[in-house]
Amino acid sequence: MGRMLSRATLPGTLAQVRHVSAVRPRDASAQVASVYAQVERDFGMLAPPIILHSPAPETLAASWTMLRESLLVAGLVGRAVREAVATAVSAGNTCPYCVDVHRATMDSLLPGRPAAEIAGGRIEAIADPGVRQVAAWARASGTRETAGRHDAPSPPEQARELAAVAVTFQYLNRMVNIFLGESPLPPEVPAGARGGLMRLFGLIMRPAARRAGMPGGSLGLLPAAPLPRDLSWAEGAPNLAEAFARAAAAIDAAGRRSVPGPVRELVTAELASWNGEPTGPSRAWAATAVSGLPEPLRPAGRLALLTAMASYQVDQPVVDEYRAGTPGDRELVELTSWASMAAARRVGSWTRITPAKV
Repeated sequence: MGRMLSRATLPGTLAQVRHVSAVRPRDASAQVASVYAQVERDFGMLAPPIILHSPAPETLAASWTMLRESLLVAGLVGRAVREAVATAVSAGNTCPYCVDVHRATMDSLLPGRPAAEIAGGRIEAIADPGVRQVAAWARASGTRETAGRHDAPSPPEQARELAAVAVTFQYLNRMVNIFLGESPLPPEVPAGARGGLMRLFGLIMRPAARRAGMPGGSLGLLPAAPLPRDLSWAEGAPNLAEAFARAAAAIDAAGRRSVPGPVRELVTAELASWNGEPTGPSRAWAATAVSGLPEPLRPAGRLALLTAMASYQVDQPVVDEYRAGTPGDRELVELTSWASMAAARRVGSWTRITPAKV
C-alpha cells in the first residue's frame, strides 16, 4: 500500500523540489535506487526532504541514514516522543514545512493533539509531563545559552536517541527551507481546507509511523568512519554513532569536493562564535562576512553562510547568484548539505547528557 501511494503521488512529490531536478526512480543510479527503496519501505513514501538530495547520491544516503536511524527505528523512546522533538526543533528553525509534516504525524499517534501546542509556542500547555519536558528541551537546544540551562532528558540512553533526532532536524530544516516550499500541500489549497488535509496526511502516515524498523538497516549505504568529537553525544549508542559518523564523513567529503576551501574556512570560523541566535532581519551580516573572500567566491560564501545560520533567508536571487558561476545541481546540493551539517553539528555539540550512574 505504501509503495502504491508513493508512486501515485510521485509527480507531485518531484514537483515540490525547487532549484534542482530530483532524480526520478526510473533514472536512479544504483546508490540512489537503494536509498529510494528504503525510503519507500520505511517512511511510507518518497519523502521530499530526502529526495531533494538525489542529485548528490552520497548526501542522499547520508540524509536518509540520519533520518532513519534517529526517527524511524525501534529504540527506547517511542515514535510519538521523537516526533515531538522533530516538531519543536523545526518550529525553532522557522521551517513550516517540517512543522506541518511532523505535527500531523505526532497528532496521529497521540490523543489531544499536543503538537499544536508545540507549533504554537505553548509547550507549557501540554498535558503529558513527559512529552512536555522533551519538547521544552528540544526547543531550548537550538541556542547555546538555552541549551546550557537544560540537561537532556534522562536516562542517558534515551537522551542520545533524542539528541540524534534534534541534530537530524537541525540539518534537514536547513535543506528543506532552501529546496522546498512552506507546506507539503499545494499552494492553491484553500486555507480553510489545509488543517483537515494535514490531519488526513497524518492518518495516512500513521501505519508507517507505528511500524518501527530494525536499527542499522541503512548503515550499509555508506562506508564506516570514525565518530567526530562534535558528535560525541552519540557515544554509548553504537547504532547512532555508526550512522552519524558515516553521514558526517560523506558530507565532509562532499564539502571538500564542492565547497571552496576559503568558504569552508569562513563558515567554520563564523560558526565557532555563533550561539544559535537569529542573525537579524537583513542579510547585511552575510555581505560583510564574505567581503574578505575573493570576489568569485563570494556567492558561494554567502549561500553557505545563510544556509548554516539563517536558511529561511535563502531566496531565488541568492541561489541564482551562486549558480551563475557553479551551475551544477550536485554542487548546489553538496554545498548546502555541507553548510547545514556544519551548523547541525555545532548545535549538537551544546547537548548536555548526564552520565549514567555507576
